[in-house]
Amino acid sequence: MSAESGQPRDRPDVTADEGVIIGYPMSRGSGGSLILGAGARLRSGTTIYDGSVIGPGLQTGHGVVIREGCAIGDDVAVWSNSVIDYGCRIGNRVKIHCNCYVAQFTDLDDDVFLAPGVTIANDLYPGDARSAEVMGGPRIGRAAQVGVNSTILPYVQIGAGSLIGAGSVVTRDIPPGAVAFGNPAAVRGAVADLRAVDERIVAETWSVSRYRLLDESGG
Repeated sequence: MSAESGQPRDRPDVTADEGVIIGYPMSRGSGGSLILGAGARLRSGTTIYDGSVIGPGLQTGHGVVIREGCAIGDDVAVWSNSVIDYGCRIGNRVKIHCNCYVAQFTDLDDDVFLAPGVTIANDLYPGDARSAEVMGGPRIGRAAQVGVNSTILPYVQIGAGSLIGAGSVVTRDIPPGAVAFGNPAAVRGAVADLRAVDERIVAETWSVSRYRLLDESGG
């Protein structure tokens, strides 16, 4: 832990690798000291700024940055090289995978999952003064799942329990429980109607990937 963090160097309830910085000085405003819950596991390269409130059980991968002014719930996981920018609200049990960017003023409800490479935007017209004044990220509803390398644009609301397919660009609201994908993302069905996983895969014992998709072309 950093000696400049304002946090105890050896907190018995926090496990931090060498090179972790807890309580990095804020570059904007004065939001007070960092409040970090018990049971955190922070891996090397993690930097957590002052001015956020984080519940117990936080886990980080390597190279994670969490900026000031965030409210983060319990048992949240943020994996390697992901950034949570300032002023976000993140619920309980949220999982943010590797190489994600969560823009300022983003709202993630409980149990949301962001797959690797998800990018969240918050500026409708970059470089425009009024757009900067009303900057705001999306709201992603409870237990929604966002697929790998998807982009979520400002102000969008993604409904609870929805599933966003890999590589999607979400430009408009998605209703609860929907399956949506594409660029721009469009609703293609409902999570409740998805076929069971075991109906779509077959084992390949010789491969470390273990399974492959069944041929569904009908040919």
